[in-house]
Amino acid sequence: MPTPCYIQKRREIIFHATPPDQVERALPLLEGLPHLTARVCGPLGIEVRYCIQEYTLQALEAGLVAQGFHLGTSLLLKLKRALIYYVERVQRESLRVPDAQTKNYQAHVEGWGKRPHGDHDDTPKDEWRQYR
Repeated sequence: MPTPCYIQKRREIIFHATPPDQVERALPLLEGLPHLTARVCGPLGIEVRYCIQEYTLQALEAGLVAQGFHLGTSLLLKLKRALIYYVERVQRESLRVPDAQTKNYQAHVEGWGKRPHGDHDDTPKDEWRQYR
């Protein structure tokens, strides 16, 4: 399926220097994702190409961190990441791509239903409505 160039992204994921074999361990994980290409682009980096409708850099990096990988932590990398995360989030909103639900709200809904709630204020409402 051909996609317009503005939704095809080419990004670099930069890893921390320690442990030293992170790039070699992360590459097969990224290559196993459908509709995503990955290749080594330096001693600490992997270049990924993906469609913004299917992946975001934030989701890819979060998945790697969850697997125990350590990303680069320099100030420049953190600023670059934050900007890319923001731009991709705005672009997905413009394309009307729904965000993946990351929280399960059902437990909160059930818990709130069991608690007594509502207006329990003892203030005489009629008096305060007429107060001017």
